[in-house]
Amino acid sequence: MANSIKVLNDKCVGCGQCAGACPFGAISMVERPEHPKKFKLAVIDLNKCTYCGTCFQTCKFNSIEIKKDAPQAGVDKSEYKGVWVYAEQRHGEIAGVVYELLNEGKRLSKQLGTTLSAVLIGDNIKSKAQDLISRGADKVYVCDDPIFIEFQDDTYTSILTQLIKKEKPEIILMGATNIGRSFASRVAARIHTGLTADCTSLEIDLETRNLQQTRPAFGGNIMATILTTAHRPQMCTVRHKVFKEAKVEEGRKGEIVDCKIDVATLVNRTKFLGFIKDESSNVNIGDADIIVAGGRGLGKSDGFKLLKDLAELLGGAVGASRAAVDSEWIPYSHQIGQTGKTVAPKVYIACGISGQIQHTVGMNSSDIIIAINKDASCPMMQTATYALEGDLYEIIPNIIKEIKSIRCN
Repeated sequence: MANSIKVLNDKCVGCGQCAGACPFGAISMVERPEHPKKFKLAVIDLNKCTYCGTCFQTCKFNSIEIKKDAPQAGVDKSEYKGVWVYAEQRHGEIAGVVYELLNEGKRLSKQLGTTLSAVLIGDNIKSKAQDLISRGADKVYVCDDPIFIEFQDDTYTSILTQLIKKEKPEIILMGATNIGRSFASRVAARIHTGLTADCTSLEIDLETRNLQQTRPAFGGNIMATILTTAHRPQMCTVRHKVFKEAKVEEGRKGEIVDCKIDVATLVNRTKFLGFIKDESSNVNIGDADIIVAGGRGLGKSDGFKLLKDLAELLGGAVGASRAAVDSEWIPYSHQIGQTGKTVAPKVYIACGISGQIQHTVGMNSSDIIIAINKDASCPMMQTATYALEGDLYEIIPNIIKEIKSIRCN
């Protein structure tokens, strides 16, 4: 990554091509002091520059000089202590994945003989710190300021980066949510460490204190275990519903640290316009106890009307495989699997889903799996708790009829 950039005044001809090419609006053209109103000079605003190198590649006159950091040989790992969980929140509500990470973080911190901390960023959010302590956090860092009222990559990345550099945690766990995926990589790049995304298992090598981060790879066909051996902290994102939630311990004590925030250091290149809530589903599949999911075997979009009737009757939600979403039979918000959501309902009813690993990695933690499929040899039928072989368009209406009959009686 670059650490310095400048315009060589004696080579700049004032053509303005670099200013037009900069994707961040960090370059402006100004009058030269020695030739006012006659010649222009490019000036780089370092508060906006991301050192992406676009201007350097565009300039035909070699008038921009960019220097890069020398490769790091590693860090003094003994300086880094503690397990951190990023306590994601939106509009004052803590994300469910946070409580799962606190549960796993508590296990990891015990193995390492260290403390478990949570980082809470938001506006008027300090009141939520005790919720995190009651779920296992020994310490909560609270970054409370109106600038954090809505999530924006720049401000959240800056404050978390500053805190990490100051406190030096050994491990940082974040949810693989839209927010977590959006800025975890930015933080990792700023602190020069690795990031493993979408982890499904975490273990500690006690001899090296390395975090063994396991995740699906090569389209979900294998499980890869990744290590960050030379750098710290070790960072990863974890999918929702992979781990069990930490239980509430009433009256548990912990430390709350109010972080001092210098707003002037938080450069923000975006403007928040508004928040539009997804109203496409009455039940969030990530929180549903019962899910009725459909795949390519439905054969048509109308098949989801049948699944919706069954889901509503059971008080559940409708899910889908990627094949059904790619066929535009149902919106992406219903997709379950490696490229969708991870779920762990009490009952998962798979209708016309073959059960490829890309899908099962998102639902294999379900307590009971019921598969309905014509192909008795497909993976889903082989792994299901109960397998119903036959035409789903015959089986499901009979199930609906039977449930209604029982309720009427």
